Amino acid sequence: IYASLKFSESLHRSSTEIDDMLRKSTNLLLTRTLSSCLQNLIKKPHIGLTELVQIIINTTHLEQACKYLEDFISNITNISQVTVHTARLYGLSTFKDARHAAESEIYTKLNQKIDEFIQIADYDWTMSESDGRASGYLMDLINFLRSTFQVFTHLPGKVAQTACMSACQHLSTSLMQMLLDSELKQISMGAIQQFNLDVIQCELFASSEPVPGFQGDTLQLAFIDLRQLLDLFMVWDWSTYLADYGQATSKYLRVNPSTALTLLEKVHRGMKDSSKKNNIFAQFRKNDR
Repeated sequence: IYASLKFSESLHRSSTEIDDMLRKSTNLLLTRTLSSCLQNLIKKPHIGLTELVQIIINTTHLEQACKYLEDFISNITNISQVTVHTARLYGLSTFKDARHAAESEIYTKLNQKIDEFIQIADYDWTMSESDGRASGYLMDLINFLRSTFQVFTHLPGKVAQTACMSACQHLSTSLMQMLLDSELKQISMGAIQQFNLDVIQCELFASSEPVPGFQGDTLQLAFIDLRQLLDLFMVWDWSTYLADYGQATSKYLRVNPSTALTLLEKVHRGMKDSSKKNNIFAQFRKNDR
């Protein structure tokens, strides 16, 4: 800015023109050079979550400092900012855009990391009974999320909460897709029990307030569709499901009929006991079927 001032003064322009030239050149510095550098940095494939958090913190401070940059230019040109023709600096929008880009990248990278853990899940869908403990991949995933959200304590509250909710919703959706995968033809009740142990760990994580600021069980509701579906099968509570279907007070309000039927068909194929297999649909009254 000082170099630009010296150059402008050599042109023998008026103070107002010099002030205007300084502000325009500073705007170019902010909107082209600095903004481009920040955007390129944020989009680097190997940039980590910690670095993205730091970018958000830095751009927040830079945005707050913009008013001092305005004052600085006014002081060296002796032109008041209230002058009608004074150009405004675009630093606020530059840093705000960069921060939003970094926030979006955090949500994307978190989901990608969750996908990596999901890909190494190795369920035995024919197991006769559960292992009695949650799957290793799931516990590793939760430990990763827990340590990641500790870093997020330095972020503005809303950003940390959005990231946490986004991650839980993505995990819940991914687990549901795993159950309903068309390539998966049969599921034993033992596998359902094992899957239930994993979802319980997800719910415990959500209830542990990994990020402060959530009201009540807001975060746990990310897993409500899975919880109600698994409860329906674990308790085998079809009479209640069918009797209450369509009612706002239904215990299984979040269980979509097509989802329930898809999983029921997989469980039916997974039953090894032929007598149980033959009777599975006989438990439904004719009009329920």
